[in-house]
Amino acid sequence: MELILIAAAVIPAIFLMMKIYRADRLEKEPRDLLVGLVILGVASTSMASFTEQVGDILLSWFLPDETLSYNLIMYFLIVALSEEGFKYLLLKWRTWKSPHFNCQFDGVVYAVFISLGFALWENISYVLSYGFGVAVARALTAVPGHACFGVFMGAWYGVAKRCELAGLPEEARRARRMALLVPTLLHGAYDFIAVMQEEALGLVFVLFVLGMFVAALRTVKLHARTDDYMDPNPMDFDP
Repeated sequence: MELILIAAAVIPAIFLMMKIYRADRLEKEPRDLLVGLVILGVASTSMASFTEQVGDILLSWFLPDETLSYNLIMYFLIVALSEEGFKYLLLKWRTWKSPHFNCQFDGVVYAVFISLGFALWENISYVLSYGFGVAVARALTAVPGHACFGVFMGAWYGVAKRCELAGLPEEARRARRMALLVPTLLHGAYDFIAVMQEEALGLVFVLFVLGMFVAALRTVKLHARTDDYMDPNPMDFDP
């Protein structure tokens, strides 16, 4: 039974990895690099878990649990920033100077793989604890959600690399900031809406998730279609 649950937790992430891998039309990335990014995504779960536990303890000293202020700080600053921050730091450490990072869409591929490594490991722990029903629910929401966070991180990350190679350091720094800020805000909004108890927010959550999925799909298609090898002329970026 555990093997079935693990398969149910892993298959959605692997499916999305295959989709993003196939979307890379110019030059496929080395599989050892991609596997390494998945492993780093798994490692980032432990890092984020530690900072989230410490942040929760510290926040509880100052604010009552589950109040509006508590939830805003908890889900935007502690949870979202921890998870997306560690993904980003490991992503940049592993790929920024890689000779394989020679196309702008590579940034999307790298960020999605590290994000899905995180989602895969997180999903296994949830599914083993709560069962198959959770696997189905997370396959439709949380796993694609992490993939979307990776898409937006990677889109800006690719722009940052192109700008740096073009000798535009200020634009590169701005794009790197956006590579962290955009997924953090989306992740925080996702968690914040999901934990709110008001029934009316159920529809808001569904619309938010659908809108994010559509925007991420549009971003993948646009960047895959217009991808090119890096050159001294940075491509305009319209998020």
